[in-house]
Amino acid sequence: MKKMTRIEALTLAMNALTDNAEALEVLTAIRDSIEKANNRKSDKPSKSQLANMDVKSRLIAQMGDGNRYTVAELVKALDNEFSSQKLSALLRQLILSGDVVREEDKRKAVFRLA
Repeated sequence: MKKMTRIEALTLAMNALTDNAEALEVLTAIRDSIEKANNRKSDKPSKSQLANMDVKSRLIAQMGDGNRYTVAELVKALDNEFSSQKLSALLRQLILSGDVVREEDKRKAVFRLA
């Protein structure tokens, strides 16, 4: 069963309150503000997403030699500019996009280009 959205709930309440003009006006204003907020969301990447794209391209460039790298090696290769947690999260995104492959070598995660 699909979860009801706030817009759907407000529309349902507005249909039930056809005799109360004041409540109907307030609910209409609330619905309009929610729709306005939903429309404000754009397809442009945020500032942090743009910065992360730069880091991802640097990771791909570093791994371009065909070698396999651990997260610790990638942190050192990028001059300790980023934490291992950040690089792990970005590597996860690259794995999901199919750009990077994760392998295990003696119980240690290593990454290489796909």
